[in-house]
Parts: sequence; structure tokens; C-alpha cells
Amino acid sequence: MNPLETEAQPGTVELAVRRHRDGRVETLADHVGQEWPVALVFNGISHAVMMCTPRDLEAFAVGFAISEGIVGRNADIQDIEVAYHDEGDLPHAQVQLTVVQQAFAGLKEKRRALAGRTGCGVCGIESVDLLDLEPELVPDTGFLARLAPDALARAARELPAHQALTKLTGGLHAAAWCDASGGIVRAFEDVGRHNALDKLIGQLILERVDPQQGFVFLSSRASYELVRKAARVGIPLVATISAPSSLAITIAKRAGLRLVSFCRESGYVDYQTA
Repeated sequence: MNPLETEAQPGTVELAVRRHRDGRVETLADHVGQEWPVALVFNGISHAVMMCTPRDLEAFAVGFAISEGIVGRNADIQDIEVAYHDEGDLPHAQVQLTVVQQAFAGLKEKRRALAGRTGCGVCGIESVDLLDLEPELVPDTGFLARLAPDALARAARELPAHQALTKLTGGLHAAAWCDASGGIVRAFEDVGRHNALDKLIGQLILERVDPQQGFVFLSSRASYELVRKAARVGIPLVATISAPSSLAITIAKRAGLRLVSFCRESGYVDYQTA
């Protein structure tokens, strides 16, 4: 379990299932990852409904607001209220954020340009010209020069110990924050890989941890939006267990962010110079 977890939702539900294997059928208890609609409401106006695991929702909301460019810093968020509605057949949650007027005005302007928004980042955009494909440049703070030669191998080795929900369900993604030695400092799990990263970014912001002094290790593939989110907050290195997309590689190069994938204890693939 995440040591920062203080919310009532466990992240999983236990169900009776029938397992068919080698011609035999047995009834047993199994765990399934929770997936709830979570509405993100800014200054009273609903902006997005994300499907995510209903844990660490304050961190999720902060990370989403920062990584999506709705606010530029934590100080732009004046208040957060999380409400759980677990009665009925469709439990859901709502996060109310109060942001400064300048950020809210920018959000309203952005809403005029978008037909819709999803966790994948680009669905519903009316024109290719509206795609946000010019990431912020990640500053060179010297962190990559301090990275231990075996940092990625250590992160790959340690990640399973931080995936309690994945061990139970087999169906969640993890986003971990690692130091220069590859030691995992924080880790969050969610049914959505974007959500897991937003939770991690949000917690870094809430704890006032410098995002430029560590790297992210993800249990998923590297998509365009994961790299874009990391670049927005200045994370210098994104490492993933699975493959990258071509656009993720392009965005990483434009941002000056190092992207490595297929990370294992035995090695990885570096796309910085590919």
C-alpha cells in the first residue's frame, strides 16, 4: 500500500470468480482494480471526467492541473475538495478545484478551442493545428550527469515491491519517482498510466520536490502525452518498461528530455540519439 494513502478506497474490489484451467473449474475470490469516473471541476465548471482508481485524488487533481497547463504552479490552486459518491451501481468521485482568475480565464479560452478532451490527450480536437506539440525545454541541471550507471537497473528491480495493487489485480499501471541512484522514493498506481503519472507529479508538487532532480520510471509504454506531461514540469528522464511511440520520441527530442524504454535489470534502449 502507498504509505501516503489516507483515503477510504482500497483501490481494489474482491469478487467471486470461476477459474477455468486445464479442464477444471474452481470458484475462488479474486481482486479487480477499481475504476471510477472522477470529475475535475474548476471554479464550478466541469472540465473533464477521467476514469481512474479513486485513491490519491488530491494529488491526481494537482498533477492534472499542472501537467495539462491549466495552472503554472501549485500556488495558483487556492482550494481543493474531494467528494466520494459510492452509493448506487455507479460509484464516482468529484474534485472541486478553485484556481486563480488568470488560470481560469485561460482554461475558458482553451475550452473554446477544443471540442472534447480524453485521457489520451488529443481525441476530440477539431484541428491538427490545435495539437500542443511544442514542449517546454527541460533545463540541464546536471542531474543526468549524476545518474548512477546502474540506476535504471535498480529502478526496474525495485518497482515490483511498490506495486501492491498490481500484485493483487494484474491490471494497474505504476509511476515511480527515482533518485540519482535509481532508488524509488514515491510510487503511485492507477488503472490509467496517465493518471498514475499525474498522481506522482501532483505529490511532488504538494511536497515541493524539485521535478528536475529525479526521474520517472513507468510500468507502461511511453506515449506522446506521458512525455509531454513530464516535459511540462521539467523532468529530465522518462524510463518505461514497454515500448515508446514515434511521437513520444519526437517530443522527447524537442524537449531535450532523455527517453529510455524496454527497461530491464539487464539493459534498456536509449532513444536520445536514435
